[in-house]
Amino acid sequence: MISGLSEGHDRNDFNWHRIADLQKLTLCHSALRTINRDPLHQGKVRLKSIKEGAVAGKVALITGITGQDGSYLAELLLDKGYEVHGIVRRASTINTSRIDHLYEDPHSDEVKLRLHYGDLGDANSLRKILTETRPSEIYNLAAQSHVRVSFDMPLETADVGGMGTLRLLEAVREYQDTSGEEVRVYQASSSEMYGKVHETPQREETPFHPRSPYGVAKVFSYWAIVNYRESYGLHASNGILFNHESPRRGETFVTRKITQAVARIRYGLQDKLYLGNLDAKRDWGFAGDYVQAMWLMLQQDLPDDYVVSTNETHSVREFLELAFGHVGLDYSDHVEIDPRYFRPAEVDLLLGDSSKARRQLGWEPKVSFQELVQMMVETDLEHAEREKTLRDAGLAPLSVQRRAA
Repeated sequence: MISGLSEGHDRNDFNWHRIADLQKLTLCHSALRTINRDPLHQGKVRLKSIKEGAVAGKVALITGITGQDGSYLAELLLDKGYEVHGIVRRASTINTSRIDHLYEDPHSDEVKLRLHYGDLGDANSLRKILTETRPSEIYNLAAQSHVRVSFDMPLETADVGGMGTLRLLEAVREYQDTSGEEVRVYQASSSEMYGKVHETPQREETPFHPRSPYGVAKVFSYWAIVNYRESYGLHASNGILFNHESPRRGETFVTRKITQAVARIRYGLQDKLYLGNLDAKRDWGFAGDYVQAMWLMLQQDLPDDYVVSTNETHSVREFLELAFGHVGLDYSDHVEIDPRYFRPAEVDLLLGDSSKARRQLGWEPKVSFQELVQMMVETDLEHAEREKTLRDAGLAPLSVQRRAA
């Protein structure tokens, strides 16, 4: 993840584009498995029945289903005819906007997506959910994934990202022993495990040297997967995913922080963008492409570990040039450096070699770096346009009006 490179928690990080949804909608009703809820928006469900050629009878469980990767993966699996279950943490605020369009009435016999309250910190909830859902595949995507924040919250990062994986593996092992049913496990590993890289490009055999609590937790999870695979015969695979972005990326991650700022500056809603290290280089791909690789790993006869990457590297500065250039602006007129956004220990360069995944899985990325930046900017331009319309009509929150004055 590049989350620690130049992100922060200033007022520009707030998801202002959702103001329109909040002010235009009353309450639209979707549901968790047995819990009534009020999402911010609704849409038609992508799947009404198992499609021709789909994978019939398979059940998938996704941790982190409400995140960027979880939402794309849920769409993919539903399109393939899976019954999909997701684990969500109990909270006082609703955080399912990325998957609201997938909901069906939970009272319907044909519903294909169900959510369950649970937590990787609660082993009992994991065992209960496995018994209830009887999954054939589990995708463990949940984590405290903000690299910079992991320095501020190392214990929680380690507990969820490290010990949480171990709790899940134990639940899977116990479930398999009692039920006699195989469960295949995908673990979301990260290029941040390479940290202070020992070779370039980074391959499956490249030694790990993590430079953040997040990276350390991911290394623990990686070896836990390998250990349970070798010790208990679990079909468990690691996907070492390099940076993958999309319009669904969280607003405090550097790529989305940039594209959101570009759009707001273009519409006169913001003047400056504050970042940290502009020279850090990352291998950036599209999250929608990468979830296909996750699924392919669990379709193999034997479990294994795979690097998933575009095999290209670009700097934050290059991202800025493309994003601002897309709307005819020069980033140097709007970007300022804030030392608060530098990591205590930086990762200077990440560049993957996904030859193994391309050869054995038949996977390859489809969206280019330039297309990815354009896609994200265009989406945020739509959001900024809605925000400006609301502000001009006097409907924006007072804090936005004061900032614009």
